[in-house]
Amino acid sequence: MSAASSKPVLLEVVDGVARLTLNRPDASNAISLKLAQALADATNELAVADDVRAVLLRGAGPRFCAGGDVKAFAAAGDALGEELGSVLDALHRAVSDLAELDAPVVAAVQGSAAGAGLSLVLGADLVVAGASARFVLAYTGIGLVPDGGSTWYLARLVGLRRATDLALTNRVLDANEALAWGLVTRVVPDDEVDAEAEALVTQLAAGPTGALAGAKRLLRRSLQASLAEQLGDEAIAMVRAGESSDGQEGVRAFVEKRPPRFGGEGGDPDRG
Repeated sequence: MSAASSKPVLLEVVDGVARLTLNRPDASNAISLKLAQALADATNELAVADDVRAVLLRGAGPRFCAGGDVKAFAAAGDALGEELGSVLDALHRAVSDLAELDAPVVAAVQGSAAGAGLSLVLGADLVVAGASARFVLAYTGIGLVPDGGSTWYLARLVGLRRATDLALTNRVLDANEALAWGLVTRVVPDDEVDAEAEALVTQLAAGPTGALAGAKRLLRRSLQASLAEQLGDEAIAMVRAGESSDGQEGVRAFVEKRPPRFGGEGGDPDRG
């Protein structure tokens, strides 16, 4: 086994696309302390990178992620609370890093996404799921509570009533239900998940990165902002986009009836 293949998280960046892979396939990519720390290290690399224009988040093997490493939790015995705190310190840093990225994040989900695995899916900007994929929170089934940002994302995506149903009953959603509820973006045959996700992330990486970042930040802010505040933020973002080379290239290309050639600059009112 190569050193790379034994790492719990793999990260490679090629042509502006970062491929971030949970790499414990023999354990269904369950999130151990080691994996959580490696994930936080990887997302920190992405946070400071200047060559990443889109991110693909995936799991090695037949399952995306089974959630927390329950066997490791059981082994902690009376120190379970301390063990969970250490895992969440790293996992939550990774969740925050991914949320703050300018680059759009695409999750490719095969098999199942449970617990913290579902949390990672919820935090992605776009989600491609295989037809046989399954989604479940699972936390309360073992006497724990949701984490990984799931309580923040879930109610915003599906509404409080449905989020409460998923959290309290551990109802399992199949791929089509997850699509209907707004948890995933598109459902494809299982053997097409990788190709579909790759095509999507490649398309996004060729787009106006700054404008994409500005759009997703505006949408997220809208959940807390008044209409007046949102209109002000939109105006600032639009002016910045218009001042950028990508904004000007997009307008020229439209008038000239040709595909735009975006370099990945401008559009986010926070990044200048």
